[in-house]
Amino acid sequence: MDTRVVKKKLGLKERYSAMTRGLAWDTTYQPMEKVFPYDRYEGIKVHDWDKWEDPFRLTMDAYWKYQGEKEKKLYAVIDAFAQNNGQLGVSDARYINALKLFIQGVSPLEYYAHRGFAHVGRQFTGAGARVAAQMQSIDELRHYQTQAHAVSHYNKHFNGMHSPNHWFDRVWYLSVPKSFFEDANSAGPFEFLTAVSFSFEYVLTNLLFVPFMSGAAHNGDLATVTFGFSAQSDESRHMTLGIECIKFLLEQDPANVPIVQGWIDKWFWRGYRLLTLVAMMQDYMLPKRVMSWRESWDMYVEQSGEALFNDLARYGIRKPKGWVDACEGKDHISHQAWATFYNYCAAAPFHTWIPKPDEMNWLSEKYPATFDKHYRPRLEHWRERAAQGDRYYNKTLPMLCTTCQIPMLFTEPGDATKIAYRETDYQGDKYHFCSDHCKEIFENEPEKYVQSWLPVHQIYQGNCFKPGTDPTKEGFDPLLAVLEYYELNVGRDNFDFEGSEDQKNFAAWRGESTEGAQK
Repeated sequence: MDTRVVKKKLGLKERYSAMTRGLAWDTTYQPMEKVFPYDRYEGIKVHDWDKWEDPFRLTMDAYWKYQGEKEKKLYAVIDAFAQNNGQLGVSDARYINALKLFIQGVSPLEYYAHRGFAHVGRQFTGAGARVAAQMQSIDELRHYQTQAHAVSHYNKHFNGMHSPNHWFDRVWYLSVPKSFFEDANSAGPFEFLTAVSFSFEYVLTNLLFVPFMSGAAHNGDLATVTFGFSAQSDESRHMTLGIECIKFLLEQDPANVPIVQGWIDKWFWRGYRLLTLVAMMQDYMLPKRVMSWRESWDMYVEQSGEALFNDLARYGIRKPKGWVDACEGKDHISHQAWATFYNYCAAAPFHTWIPKPDEMNWLSEKYPATFDKHYRPRLEHWRERAAQGDRYYNKTLPMLCTTCQIPMLFTEPGDATKIAYRETDYQGDKYHFCSDHCKEIFENEPEKYVQSWLPVHQIYQGNCFKPGTDPTKEGFDPLLAVLEYYELNVGRDNFDFEGSEDQKNFAAWRGESTEGAQK
């Protein structure tokens, strides 16, 4: 009788190797550098792709198993939330505006990331990096879908959520996140990983997901908390990919160090500017607050960042150029952004308001050196005007920074009474910037940023009207024409929260719910 052959079960490391590098092959009738040209033209030198390590050692079959289990739990909670009218359990209808900002400005970025990682996953010569990028591409698509599904329940009951993809391509403030990812997606594969996997995912992503999901929990939004938890294990892998990518590049060749440092400088600042929307949401749009933007910055950036860049110093990497200015800005940017949106919410598909007295006191406590001195007087002035029936709306259009595309709302470092303006000339045209760092980013790649699609410029040039619009017609209102181009429901999606349809409906629903419970 033949001896039975016992098949040895592969260990985790061997199995991972077989299901990643073992699936790759070297080309024969075409040279490898011709099949994978993109990972060379940025100047990055890679001598040994086998040095790329994935600490999670996750294979595709295990990946689908874990994700499938998470999907079952996620949709069970979302279905239960919808069947039990979970929207009535949120703390305040004002909170829904944070969800509007999320579905308008954050969720589309998940889809952009999906496309970006799918692209770079094809471009790397190393199989390990390709598999890691492809898995993250699938993650990002899943995140976009689960966020859309969770928030779709609120779309049935509240305004300002009906056309997020349409708005993402057109509405003025959404050009800020859109331009961030279009900048990253149009870069080379190594710069893309530095921009998204390291600078955003590893250094800054906790500022977005941790406070937002905690805020959702405190404000009774179980649907958002659930999709946040479902994505958290993915985010852990994404952060690991980010630090692995940076260390891999730095260990491959000393010539990579100055290139990577330049990317870190650029993308830290671009990510910081993008998170201005999150700072505003955290300090002003959560009726029940968890922590201030300032506290989040201290915890997730300054403390973690100090340790991170101390570790990277052995490779020759220093903190980003904009580090000091960003750390000073933690006391200001949320207040400056909220003031801007309060001015311009007639042209935005969400509502704004003046904080209540107890909320003002909370802001004073969290920002003792700046809020009462610089920001409370302005908010109280606007409150007095609104009480007199003269709610202030700014009917002019602001100057935008050519690089980050944010209105010129930021102040000079060290002087919160003076708006920061920078400018430069390029080929006979003048370009404006909100900071030294945005100016420097432009000057390093002017041919890229002169192509910026700046919404204010486009509006003034007449490019934000629907086909057939006649600006010469008697009584023509350009603002209403732009809002029609946005497909924004005037009077329902925009203007102040006080007196809005959302406020009235929520009050009526809560009243009916309370009466039903008493009966």
